[in-house]
Amino acid sequence: MDPAPVTALRLLKVTQGGVAHLEDLVATEEPLALRLGYSTPLGREQRELAVTMRTPGNDFELALGFLFTEGIITSAADVLSIRHCSDRETQGQAGNVLKIELSDSLSLPRHIFQRQSFISSSCGVCGKASIEAVRVHVPAPAGADTVRFHAGLLNAFPGTVSAQQRVFGVTGGLHAAALFDDAGSLLALREDVGRHNAVDKLIGHALSQGLLPLRAQILFLSGRASFELVQKAALAGLPVVCSVGAPSSLAVQCALEFGITLAGFLRENRFNLYSGQHRLLRAHPGEARAGTPS
Repeated sequence: MDPAPVTALRLLKVTQGGVAHLEDLVATEEPLALRLGYSTPLGREQRELAVTMRTPGNDFELALGFLFTEGIITSAADVLSIRHCSDRETQGQAGNVLKIELSDSLSLPRHIFQRQSFISSSCGVCGKASIEAVRVHVPAPAGADTVRFHAGLLNAFPGTVSAQQRVFGVTGGLHAAALFDDAGSLLALREDVGRHNAVDKLIGHALSQGLLPLRAQILFLSGRASFELVQKAALAGLPVVCSVGAPSSLAVQCALEFGITLAGFLRENRFNLYSGQHRLLRAHPGEARAGTPS
């Protein structure tokens, strides 16, 4: 049986009025191992690529998004099949191990099986090296994006996402990543204990539906905007990234490099724009002020 996204447990609630024994729900955190089957000159081989801690659910999307943002695959056609391994294959961990069969035409360099990430192996060396590593894998835009927005469009996102966070609503312990169109309609939302996993699930969903590159969508993040998350947005072709929290300096550099509009500290009536200000439409003075740093 696959793990559930929430886990019930007993706890002791302590308040000024005393203590009480309660049952509560917490977000499930379980490992997910990715095993690749791939072709070599000597025939098919199988190796474990990575293990990530995740909230169970949308595991196939997570795997697709991870493989895409690590530069291992470029389309859904590169994957022949994905399945959860059986108990017999995994000593009782069936719901936590994925077997992914890759196309015979896909050539894998052996260094991807090292522990460091394929694309971001240079992260931590310097910002220039990290961004250069991303540039190798970002496809050339198929025409300029047309996304333009008023401040009020982004300001509505936190409330919309919060209302749709099913697991967060009962646990309070998950990150969310969501895709919106430029009219403010919520297109897809994924939750996970890991910020990177939530974004990978979204990108895996888009890849499986043949929607990449996402040149007409906006990515919303419920936490901060790190370099890795902006990197994933660049790889998916996203023109706008907005986050409830702060961006890092390298995230801003990456956004500037790839022409991404990056907004942080997104609240009901304000946000900071760090790059791509040309996409903000200023219809009246109030909206012009809403998009400036505060």
